[in-house]
Amino acid sequence: MRSDQIKTGIEKAPHRALLKSLGLQDDDLAKPLIGVANSYTNIVPGHIHLQTIGNAVKEGILAAGGTPFEFSTIAVCDGIAMGHIGMRYSLPSREIVADSVEIMLQAHSLDGLVMVSNCDKITPGMLMAAARVDIPAIMVTGGPMAAGRHRGKKVSYSSMPEAALGQVAAGKMTEAELCELEANACPGCGSCSGMFTANTMACMTEALGMSLPYCATSLANSAFKLRLARETGKQIIKLVQNDLKPSKILTQEAFENAVAVDMALGGSTNTTLHLPAIAKEAGITLPLSTFDAIGRKVPHLCSMIPSGIYALEDLDAAGGVPAVMSEIKSLLNLKCQTVSLKTVRENIKNAVVLDRNVIHSLADPVHKEGGIAILVGNIAPKGSVIKTAGVSEKMQKHTGPAKVYDSESEALAAIKGGKIKAGDVVVIRYEGPRGGPGMPEMLFPTATIAGMGLAESVALITDGRFSGATRGGSIGHVAPEAFDGGPIAVIKNGDIITIDIPNRALNVELSEKELKARLAAWKPRPPKISKGILSRYKPTPIE
Repeated sequence: MRSDQIKTGIEKAPHRALLKSLGLQDDDLAKPLIGVANSYTNIVPGHIHLQTIGNAVKEGILAAGGTPFEFSTIAVCDGIAMGHIGMRYSLPSREIVADSVEIMLQAHSLDGLVMVSNCDKITPGMLMAAARVDIPAIMVTGGPMAAGRHRGKKVSYSSMPEAALGQVAAGKMTEAELCELEANACPGCGSCSGMFTANTMACMTEALGMSLPYCATSLANSAFKLRLARETGKQIIKLVQNDLKPSKILTQEAFENAVAVDMALGGSTNTTLHLPAIAKEAGITLPLSTFDAIGRKVPHLCSMIPSGIYALEDLDAAGGVPAVMSEIKSLLNLKCQTVSLKTVRENIKNAVVLDRNVIHSLADPVHKEGGIAILVGNIAPKGSVIKTAGVSEKMQKHTGPAKVYDSESEALAAIKGGKIKAGDVVVIRYEGPRGGPGMPEMLFPTATIAGMGLAESVALITDGRFSGATRGGSIGHVAPEAFDGGPIAVIKNGDIITIDIPNRALNVELSEKELKARLAAWKPRPPKISKGILSRYKPTPIE
């Protein structure tokens, strides 16, 4: 076993002495030593129940003949971090999660890994570490919270920013009504109930083959989730015995399967950040062009909150990720290996779509193409990302004058101040990975636009990124970013911008000569933050 490095031989007596100080006996040390990376914290709703999930995992490990060792990672709630400096720390936290899991696995020579996660950056961070260290590993995601209920309607976290920032500002809702809504939107533990980033990444984990079937959509407070957590603990021992490592699961075909499922679900645009990062750790290149190519072939089948009406509990009741994969099986590689020790084909063999309102058929999709598109043009020579699942037909093509702002706060003030009119294209720049720094989410501006009833007449373009709760004509990840001298840095108020989603184009109506002249005159800006982790955050661009 890998753990023989710390427990076998005369020279390892000091190591064994330390392990025995934990109360372990020789027969405990003879078993596989399994790390349980748990991101429990009582400030994040998606993680507050993970102690219970982790305990079930450890029970499974013990029952199957292993010795579990639990350790912690950090966890940021993007909703709580939203709209202030905290959001700049969210994406960098992914690397800290990955590094901390790697350190614990390598420092203690553990034989296997169970990852207990749930929210946006923690799930991909742990998967990055699993791919990097490449020992047998499996994840159990904590599951979504139940949908909220407010005045007879289903509501979710995404209802809150639009109400607080848009509807109240527009006089469509009173503060008393807002208070009532906020008490009902998030009824309990679990990741937010729509197809936001946390739940999208849970679905990606299952589609990649790194969690057991039906894990992604099973509710946080369900007995099924506890049973699955216990089964996950048992399964890691089988993975260790069979020496099935992430490198055998996280293949090029597996990532293409995940992207296909993403398109069918209409998931968060943040997958275009996280899946390539996980793939890179596995030695695989997953360019943005792959997302677009697969998105043109795989239709959007599930009308999920925030762009649709169904919550994760509805998707779970309709058959979960296995049912979605079964519906698009003709577009998947079914030979891919998974942590169930079965192939994708075997995993979905008996999967059935139980509700066609939630999971449409290939013959009757919500949209003919997938839920994400990559737009390229003279504003974004290296690409930009839009969640087409959340865009109305009216906004598939849009031309309008630019309203340019150099920060989220400036843009939000203008939107709330009534300076944005139907037809405008809001441009928010210097909010990218370096310029932000940290590439914060622009949920508040997009939510305010939607709450004010402008989602079908106003577009927003940014070198920052978007929350999974974002909908409407919101184009993010514009590359190169303004801080690096990308064309978005030289757009001026009144410039005419054209968005053409069907033709994947994003352009400003400037001559090549004029654009070059503006870029030649552009001068770099000093970093906004000069100390701490954000001063070091310079991610490698995804080509």
